[in-house]
Amino acid sequence: MTGFGVITRALAVLGEALRAGRSQKVASTVSVLMVAGMCAIVLLTTGRTVGAESAVLDSLDAAGTRSIIVRAEPGAGVDSTVIDRLQGVSGIEWVAAFGAGSEVSNAGVPGATTVPWRKAWLPAADSLGVRTGPVGGVRAAWASSRALEVLGMPDNLGAVLDGDGIDHAIGGPLVVPEFLDFLEPLVVSTQAADQVDEISVLVVTAVMPEQVESVRDVVESVLGSGDTTKVRISTSEALAQLRQVLQGSLGTFGRGLVTVVFGATALLVGTILYGLSMLRRRDFGRRRALGATRSLIVALLVGQMAILSLIGALVGSVAAVAGLALSGDPLPGVRFFVSVGFLAITISCGAASVPAWLAARRDPIRELRVA
Repeated sequence: MTGFGVITRALAVLGEALRAGRSQKVASTVSVLMVAGMCAIVLLTTGRTVGAESAVLDSLDAAGTRSIIVRAEPGAGVDSTVIDRLQGVSGIEWVAAFGAGSEVSNAGVPGATTVPWRKAWLPAADSLGVRTGPVGGVRAAWASSRALEVLGMPDNLGAVLDGDGIDHAIGGPLVVPEFLDFLEPLVVSTQAADQVDEISVLVVTAVMPEQVESVRDVVESVLGSGDTTKVRISTSEALAQLRQVLQGSLGTFGRGLVTVVFGATALLVGTILYGLSMLRRRDFGRRRALGATRSLIVALLVGQMAILSLIGALVGSVAAVAGLALSGDPLPGVRFFVSVGFLAITISCGAASVPAWLAARRDPIRELRVA
């Protein structure tokens, strides 16, 4: 049989299964509601847990569970070349170095409030919204929104004056991620890689929270400090460990609940489909007597349940989204919804295959004799 013939036959079987479902309105409605209830229960319980877990883990990540911060005092001997030694190291996602802070003020307002200004080496400068080098042929500085507010430059226009009387034009706003909040208010002038100078702060983020400890060891080994007593390294290992504990405990609870709900639903689906097959035993006997194969009978029953479970999964998912939205709970994500729906359909079809096989095995002559 050609591929086109297989598709045509499959569509014919699904069409017949759909008509059978329509003819048994009560049983079909019960099946749809049962699968919908299964999906809704899982999404409103485990889904709520998964959504809350994602929100908590995102919050922990935003707080810097993956960051390693090195603070070097003057004379520690740590310079910007450490960035070159960290480039390409497995497990490192982002790295930046900052020089010692000095004070700058609004050049247009004599005696204005000062904010810290630092030289910055940013291999991934685009991630902070800045560019390396001068802007418009003049020295440029990039300021965070908090620094601009203190400087009185809400429109990102103007210049800052450093302690040496040198003006630095504001090149634009600086995007400061949460793990750099400890440097706020922050004004930086980006430096080229060949502009080597001593640094006071090195920030490294690991790709995964589990890699923080190993990345810390690598960072410590390549600092090149001449006096380790003037270097302090802080990490978020405690937060990373908390993240792992939360992820493990919430995941265990969710898997257990899903197993119970899906197991109970599979049993009910099998029972309902067995009842449906018994109600249609004369119809199946007539089909078998006219030459229908056992595989066709199985395909009709399983196809009918596949259509009903698909409708039920969609209904249950929509109801769950509405419920979570009304309660203000975070949604677990599209992938979780799709996974639950796919698993519900698969389990329903799997549970339907047993009574379908039993119906296909019955003797057609005997079924036709049933009054």
